[in-house]
Amino acid sequence: MALILVIGSSNTDMVLRVAEIPRPGQTISGGEFQTFGGGKGANQAIAARRAGGNVSFIAAIGDDDLGRGAIGSFAAEGIDVSGIEVLSGTPSGVAFIFVSDAGENCIGVAPGANACLSSDTLLNQAHSFDNADLLLIQLETPLETVRTAIEMAAKRQLRVVLNPAPAAALPDDILEGLFCITPNESEAEALTGIAVNDVASATVAADRLLQCGVENVVVTLGSQGALLKNSSETFMQAAESVTVIDTTGAGDTFNGVFTTMVAKGHALPQAIEIAVRAASLSVQTAGAIASIPTLDDQ
Repeated sequence: MALILVIGSSNTDMVLRVAEIPRPGQTISGGEFQTFGGGKGANQAIAARRAGGNVSFIAAIGDDDLGRGAIGSFAAEGIDVSGIEVLSGTPSGVAFIFVSDAGENCIGVAPGANACLSSDTLLNQAHSFDNADLLLIQLETPLETVRTAIEMAAKRQLRVVLNPAPAAALPDDILEGLFCITPNESEAEALTGIAVNDVASATVAADRLLQCGVENVVVTLGSQGALLKNSSETFMQAAESVTVIDTTGAGDTFNGVFTTMVAKGHALPQAIEIAVRAASLSVQTAGAIASIPTLDDQ
């Protein structure tokens, strides 16, 4: 079975459902409060595992109840947790999430130990890179750590899928040579300066990223689906219409499932088709990790 190495964040998501997302200075009485496991790295590692992938996860957590609970939950999923660094005196990451009745969300993150995931940690886990078939990484850990991971992968000719979230401009040395980058609309705009809101604008943004040396670009377009662009093909996978409960973690579901399907040898269009379907399933359930479907669901 192909090994997927995921490097990224682990958070505890504290979620409050509200009628609408509060504006600055506005107080809105909420409904149900819930606590979930989260963080883009953790979500994507679990999504990859539930899609049938063999997953190893490198992350940093605090030596606290939240961190210990997170490790236990990853191990229960069947994820290799030997690469998780436990830092004493540093809190685990926490995200505070408002979810509206319309299913939209607004998120604030206290990174905690995630901000301490260092290049040295990755160098000490070199064997994880040696054994992996594909690397999946995001931007909720220090950029220098992301750069180190990509450099270590390049030395081993290890394909890299970069989910550039949260949105940020990235230097060319990170983009050049990536196997695949998977921005959503706002992330594609941050990377290219092109406002993305439909397939046509996503295609233009994808072309800009291809010019930076990325091999494949997949722009996720929410309820519209996802667009694939590379030097030889353009493919658009529409999403089915569903009742949206909570969009939290939908992008992470897409990335984990997409990466797993690629690692299993699926052609990119087929991998995207499966990942879009999984993301559509995820928005019909509240919570990030709780909403990630299993292989049987897909």
